[in-house]
Amino acid sequence: MSFSDELIMFEGQKKLIADELSYDIEEMTLEHDKLYKGLTDEQSIIYRRVMDVVSSQEGGVFFIYGYGGTEKTYVWKTLCAAVRKMREIVLPVASSGIDSLLLPRGRTARSRFGIPLNVTENSICVGIRPGSYLADLLIKTKLIIWDEAPMMHKYCFEALDRSLRDIMRLVDRRNMHRPFGGKVIVFGGDS
Repeated sequence: MSFSDELIMFEGQKKLIADELSYDIEEMTLEHDKLYKGLTDEQSIIYRRVMDVVSSQEGGVFFIYGYGGTEKTYVWKTLCAAVRKMREIVLPVASSGIDSLLLPRGRTARSRFGIPLNVTENSICVGIRPGSYLADLLIKTKLIIWDEAPMMHKYCFEALDRSLRDIMRLVDRRNMHRPFGGKVIVFGGDS
């Protein structure tokens, strides 16, 4: 029996990418515009700086901190809508399952990146290998947002850094020497 091209496209690696791109652009644009209007001056500065780096594709690592209730999640939602309205991929993750529920299409960092439970100083993310489905998704990803980052051990970040450098070197050899392989990552947490 033959399969339609649409079914074949969603098999394997393209399914991960298609899942992350399966949102209504018009709806994302309306959501972004609504959220953007509600940003405070300080949030707007953060938003513009992150989006400038995402647009320039130069890579960058940010840490945004503030006490609980300072509306960091509002900034994450605005950034997600901004990237998605451009038909690009953003991966919002959190250190815990409860926090991941607050993010649009959020997941835990361990489940998204395959961070081992018993992480060591030499660990790598088990699902991120050159040519893997997850590697293909991460190569196409424009922004990673990691909320509640201080809750994780530093080895978790080092494992992601090693894994991203490994796959991103295939895109550009200079990425081997860039933090997180030249990806734009925003870490957040309480101060």
